[in-house]
Amino acid sequence: MFLPKTKVVNSWITALRFNEQMDTLIRWAKTRQSRMVCVANVHMLMEAYWNPEFSRVLESADLVTPDGMPLVWMMRQQGLRQQDRVAGMEILLRLCDLAPRKKVSVFFLGSDEQTLAAMRQRLEQEFPDLDIAAMEPLPFRPLTPSEDRALIERINRSGAGLVFLSLGCPKQELWMAQHQGQINAVTIGLGGVFPVYAGQKKWAPRWVRENGLEWLYRFVQEPTRLWGRYSKTIPPFVWLALKQLLTDNPVKNARYARELTRAIQNRKGDRPIGQLLVEAGLLSPRQVERILQEQRERNRDRRFGELLSEYGWVKPQTIDFFAEQLPQLKNQPEKYPIGYYLKSAALLDDDQIEAIVKHQKKTGLRFGELAVVKGWIKQETVDLVLEHIENSQNSSPTLSMA
Repeated sequence: MFLPKTKVVNSWITALRFNEQMDTLIRWAKTRQSRMVCVANVHMLMEAYWNPEFSRVLESADLVTPDGMPLVWMMRQQGLRQQDRVAGMEILLRLCDLAPRKKVSVFFLGSDEQTLAAMRQRLEQEFPDLDIAAMEPLPFRPLTPSEDRALIERINRSGAGLVFLSLGCPKQELWMAQHQGQINAVTIGLGGVFPVYAGQKKWAPRWVRENGLEWLYRFVQEPTRLWGRYSKTIPPFVWLALKQLLTDNPVKNARYARELTRAIQNRKGDRPIGQLLVEAGLLSPRQVERILQEQRERNRDRRFGELLSEYGWVKPQTIDFFAEQLPQLKNQPEKYPIGYYLKSAALLDDDQIEAIVKHQKKTGLRFGELAVVKGWIKQETVDLVLEHIENSQNSSPTLSMA
């Protein structure tokens, strides 16, 4: 809901370039946000078109990447000329490269023990610094409630920020939707990427992938299994895509594309206030959607922060801090301790800060850790503020409560 998106056939696809999508996933993973990521191709969009329940699942995803080149071509036809393909294998490779640098561990879930063992061997060679929290296969049956609870607990206890899932479409998307808000990590459905990375299946050459012929490359390898799927999904997708391009208003599309382009460009700078507050654990995505709906239907001229303040979900001082002060930290010549900023955001008062400082002298723990332990603030809030402090120009704190 915070990321630029455009509709292809009947589903919303995230309209960000590859690197921006990867940066978004790593940022979510670093703060262990419960997020759902779908890697969409023609098969997935047609499943959503025919199945209203699955369509709602896809709509509930936090990010939907354009895996198949037909999706990318559709987005480019709508004016997003620079849109990249964001495919499963490239996602796996890039995140395994970025994760160690950001101190994010990864959890591999699904497939079978043989595939996971082959993957681990290759991962240890190609990404020696990657912190693999665990690799677990799943049985070819539904988990019992107790098994499911135990799995959730193992994932959360592992500390993983990324969970790569291989169950196949639509099973993996349904699984992720059922566990939204329960798993403290970014779950990403990678479908058939596991066996390809394990060397059990061949990855199409780059020229094949870039020309949208990967489906044919896969079909040659597995004609019996894929014939039914391709004959069922490709012809209706082509018809629906042509219908969309021929019937959509070109003026409206051009304007929407310009708005998306501006949104993408703005993403390189400050994040929207709603997104910051969700990342800080101060708002839920459902609350943000409620405000956005209010803007769309009744108060188009009102700012997000104004409406949020009226709802009373977040203090006005907190809104002002995240909207105005936090994004400007990188431009400030001086950096203060985190307690200073949490007080400015009306998230801690003087008495709480004094109590934390006293406890800090006895224990040697960091200020943010103690604030979280006492239950006065969430870990996500501390992590987000620290992220901005660490990115500021001056790295020298001026008070002992840092």
